[in-house]
Amino acid sequence: MLTPNPDYINELIAVVKKSPYPSHMSMALHKIELDRSEVVLDLGPFHMQPFGIVHGGVLATLIDTGTFWAAFLRLPEECGLVNVDLKLNYLKPVMEGRLTSFGTCIQAGKSISYSEARVVDESGKIIAHGTSTLMSLPGKGLRLSASKFV
Repeated sequence: MLTPNPDYINELIAVVKKSPYPSHMSMALHKIELDRSEVVLDLGPFHMQPFGIVHGGVLATLIDTGTFWAAFLRLPEECGLVNVDLKLNYLKPVMEGRLTSFGTCIQAGKSISYSEARVVDESGKIIAHGTSTLMSLPGKGLRLSASKFV
């Protein structure tokens, strides 16, 4: 069984935290394990559409990000990942608080992986659910100082 290196995980979370898009969205990779991810987003006024509810693109971003990180640790070192498709359902409007995306990798492959994610509010009610087909990109991964597995 593969065991993720805690030093790699800590370095990965720090790199993602400093990345422009997650910072812009007030979103953070909170936890990553083999085949699982947890991404949090603290809602602010800039996440809202004109009717005072969270814009669908914010929820799509959480689904996209949760599915991505759920599949990421299965990739070889220095291999990246990109979505081929993203399918989601909006299930409940939300206006405030913290949203959490829980991602799960359903099938990891050498070139194509398939993941799902659900977004919940602070009370645990599901806000959105989605799936993503992801394609690996050799040579496009992150170069971190720690090795991915112990």
